[in-house]
Amino acid sequence: MFIYLRVLKESFRFAVNALRNNKLRTFLSLMGVTVGIFSIIGVLAAVDSLERQVKGSLSSLDQSTIILCHASFGPTEVPRWKREQFDLISYEEFQYLKRTLSDAKAMSYLVNVPQQIIKYQDETLENIQTISTTNEYYDVEALQFQDGRFFNEAESVGGSNVIVIGDEIKNQLFGKDGNAVGKKIRILSRKLTVIGVLKKEGIGLGDSKDEVVIVPVNLTRKIYGETKSGFPRVVILPESGIDNAGFLANLDQKLRSKRGLKTGEVSTFFPNQFKGLTDLIDGLIFTLKGIGWGIGAFALLVGGFGIANIMFVSVKERTNLIGIQKALGAKRRFILFQFLFESILLSIFGGLIGMFLVWMITLLVNFSGITGDFTFVLSLFNIFLGLTVTFFIGILAGIIPAIGASRLDPVEAIRTGM
Repeated sequence: MFIYLRVLKESFRFAVNALRNNKLRTFLSLMGVTVGIFSIIGVLAAVDSLERQVKGSLSSLDQSTIILCHASFGPTEVPRWKREQFDLISYEEFQYLKRTLSDAKAMSYLVNVPQQIIKYQDETLENIQTISTTNEYYDVEALQFQDGRFFNEAESVGGSNVIVIGDEIKNQLFGKDGNAVGKKIRILSRKLTVIGVLKKEGIGLGDSKDEVVIVPVNLTRKIYGETKSGFPRVVILPESGIDNAGFLANLDQKLRSKRGLKTGEVSTFFPNQFKGLTDLIDGLIFTLKGIGWGIGAFALLVGGFGIANIMFVSVKERTNLIGIQKALGAKRRFILFQFLFESILLSIFGGLIGMFLVWMITLLVNFSGITGDFTFVLSLFNIFLGLTVTFFIGILAGIIPAIGASRLDPVEAIRTGM
């Protein structure tokens, strides 16, 4: 045990001496490992942060949530020309499903209306996304409020002049410390009373609700009529524990019957399940991580060759010393571990520089606030992964030079060194 500690100590001393005596050569050799680890850990940290942010924004939605509309969110065998002829989901169909579809915990109808201009006193906001929906939207999305409430069923059915606004909308119109509830703002060519302010959501998947306003669907139907655009859809949250396939089959049968579709005719709607979207996100994140590994692998390959090169040079420069050590009784494993430890230490040193650069950039980005609410996180797992990769790179790069050094004949080594 003590002999290996001694070898480790001497190897560390040799590695430090190599860094001091051949600064430029060592620096260029370590750059490959540094760049490789920086690329891999940097991409993994960014992708992990993105995954955490996106899945955090999706955590309020049940994986079984269904978005029923005229478009498919994934691959489909129905040709595009035929899909373009499908009827949009109507408010009447929503009411029919609400009455007849069993095992539905909550169901809401949504329509995107044109972007609006909002005015309050001297403040004007343009191009504001407006969601027109029913009161059940509160249950489907599990909305959280910092102030006020969502509109109730009576206000939804009656199309009352009420509105719910996002956190950023409230801040721009009334200030961060201002009170929005009860105030009247002008939108949709009329004055609507603010009854609720959503809790700050931050950056997530798609558009943040911080910059969105929500109004009763029957209010916009009064203004625009039965819309022929605006991507109308029904969002359905099934009861927990039910048979998913059976629920989808029942939904398909109900709407096909409502639309008068005959047996054999293709369904003119798509029940897009939310789980498919999360699977798509997981696949995308896996691909991004693969790209990071691919980019870093080339740099690590160059770095490995660089360390192998410096180890071959080190063996050449210390051939005489190796011969003297073996002549004095040093065993092969002593010589082998001496150079192998040196290679590992050099590789880990380069990896630590790469991870330090990632950490510094992470701190810089987070404290500068240039990404808004998006936070980069360098996890302990990624740090451990980086150290593990550099450890094995050191072994692979140093094993051949170390074996070559351990097999040198002491007499020939001393003669060659002289």
